[in-house]
Amino acid sequence: MSQTAKKSFIAVGIIVLVLLADQILKIWVRTSFFLGEELYITDWFRLHFIENNGMAFGMEVSDKIYLTVFRIIASLLILAYLIWCIRKQQHTLLVSCVALIFAGAAGNIIDCVFYGQIFGYAPWFEGRVVDMLYFPLIESTFPDWMPAVGGDDFVFFSPVFNIADSAIVIGVALILIFERKLFK
Repeated sequence: MSQTAKKSFIAVGIIVLVLLADQILKIWVRTSFFLGEELYITDWFRLHFIENNGMAFGMEVSDKIYLTVFRIIASLLILAYLIWCIRKQQHTLLVSCVALIFAGAAGNIIDCVFYGQIFGYAPWFEGRVVDMLYFPLIESTFPDWMPAVGGDDFVFFSPVFNIADSAIVIGVALILIFERKLFK
């Protein structure tokens, strides 16, 4: 098997595995949980069903169709870069990282494009991204003596995200960590 074929196989495998895991979990949560429901796995890991109507950290946008079209264009550019990396025999780790980033982007695009219609709450391209992975590592209260926040509850690591988001973060983090090795 040629190096190009091996790298293509690795990239396709990563993309398929991430998309399958992401979509299976999202559909299961979307059809089995009510909005806001939590399933305690451990003290520090829960499935917590929310729907993200916008971008990262729930930031809203005025027109969801433009956001979805932007996501599709950005994903196509990432796919083009992935194909270039494979053809130019770039490092296998770089191919794997770009495949993770593309798979994560594609997983969230599927939600935006199709879920509104499939689940009957929005037109095409205006769906919401299903998030469910929640790791509240520390839940406590600020000491009363602290100015402005004394007595308030806080959660360390409160974002709720999904497998697609994780794939993007892992891909980007590995590229940053191994940047010198990947981009000689």
